[in-house]
Amino acid sequence: MYLATERGLSDNYQLSVRQSLESFARWYGNRVGDEVGRVVVDEMTAYLMERRGKGLANATVRLEAMALKIFFRWLAARGMVAGDAGALLMAPRLDAALPGTLSREEVGHLLAGIELKGPLDFRDLAVLELLYASGLRISELAGATLDALSLEEGMIRVTGKGNKVRLVPVGGVAVQALRDWLEKGRPQLVGRRTGNHVFISVRGTRMTTQRYWQIVKERAAAVGMDVHPHLLRHSFATHLLSGGADLRVIQEMLGHASVVTTQIYTHVDQERLREVHRRFHPRA
Repeated sequence: MYLATERGLSDNYQLSVRQSLESFARWYGNRVGDEVGRVVVDEMTAYLMERRGKGLANATVRLEAMALKIFFRWLAARGMVAGDAGALLMAPRLDAALPGTLSREEVGHLLAGIELKGPLDFRDLAVLELLYASGLRISELAGATLDALSLEEGMIRVTGKGNKVRLVPVGGVAVQALRDWLEKGRPQLVGRRTGNHVFISVRGTRMTTQRYWQIVKERAAAVGMDVHPHLLRHSFATHLLSGGADLRVIQEMLGHASVVTTQIYTHVDQERLREVHRRFHPRA
């Protein structure tokens, strides 16, 4: 309840925190008992080191560390333990891996591969166009409703991380793909259980985030490509930046809480420039 109401964290993140705490509780209980008030930072550190030693990625171990810090801060704030045992817990640094991107030509190849023969073709093209045009997360796309979509203004209202609502522009090509879906595709799939979500399944029901992943992967595979939804989000941001868009504007459209997160795309663009220089400069 605390994570949902006071922290505004998503259902998936709440589940992740719960699983992390249950894992630590099993480990701690097997070693020294189950009195939470006796936990010290050295024991949490030992647990995280053991998890890292089993091959878990830094990002996963970091999430578990944050779950422990949240939990023990909550206990201390309510006087359930004498002090905040997690205050000095150090979370491992994230690997600064650069996100992959598609070229403009590759995006065009992917989108051109969908032949509009039936309602699912109209739907899938609109899904891919919107992902690339607006840089949405899959969870945001899955939650998008008809009342949040304004084709006249070329905008969509989405709810992102921490239940933060933002308005994101939708480009002209994506707007047309959405019009075609809403006029020629969606009406053919509407059924008794159909709600007001923009995209619906072949049974007329809301689609899961996993189904969106499948759609992107399947449509990409059909044209000989390996693409996942986040790759379209990365490409959206990188192409905006290389076209001259301001980093703060891109941050707002992506829904990043801090511009520091968005700055990774400046590195991606620099890599692209270096590659062009290496390929074409006579003394590179």
